[in-house]
Amino acid sequence: MRTDRLQAFSDGVIAILITIMVLELRVPHGGSARVLRPLVPVFLTYVLSFVNLGIYWNNHHHMLQLTEHANGAILWANLHLLFWLSLFPFATGWMGENHFAAVPTAAYGGVLLLAAVAYYVLKTAIVAEEGPDSALATAMGRDVKGKISPVLYAVAIPLAFVNRWIAVSLYVVVALMWIVPDPRVEAHVRRAQAGRA
Repeated sequence: MRTDRLQAFSDGVIAILITIMVLELRVPHGGSARVLRPLVPVFLTYVLSFVNLGIYWNNHHHMLQLTEHANGAILWANLHLLFWLSLFPFATGWMGENHFAAVPTAAYGGVLLLAAVAYYVLKTAIVAEEGPDSALATAMGRDVKGKISPVLYAVAIPLAFVNRWIAVSLYVVVALMWIVPDPRVEAHVRRAQAGRA
């Protein structure tokens, strides 16, 4: 099966998740700037989650552009990733509403960690189907970012109970690592699209 439907479905789910998250930003009552102060943590967690979902959408798009066919294992691995991404609105709201308290901040890290693991599982399923010499395997190379990210999340989760700002900082560091798409992957995507034209 081609990956067009898989990509369209995943795009739709991610768009819905972003919409759900923005609905958590409640309109404050009052006309002064002071009424915005309690919303700052909620807004900051929204920004972090929006960036993370954007990163997943971008990299998922590139991954599927380099994927020729999807089998059952790939479909289930994709659903596994979407499951963890679907928890972003809950984790975002909980952390923001509770002003980065330790338990919600650790739980947010848990969702980030499990989404990263699910992304790795999806990538592994695609490479298993298409082979070690496939466009995706070649483009990803050693996938250093993909291996470092879960480690940083795993370190950040217990640190949330020591100092929540260290944990949040590690979440931001991982997002910054991924925010710029890998030029090697983009070059492979361009070559793959040129080959299909």
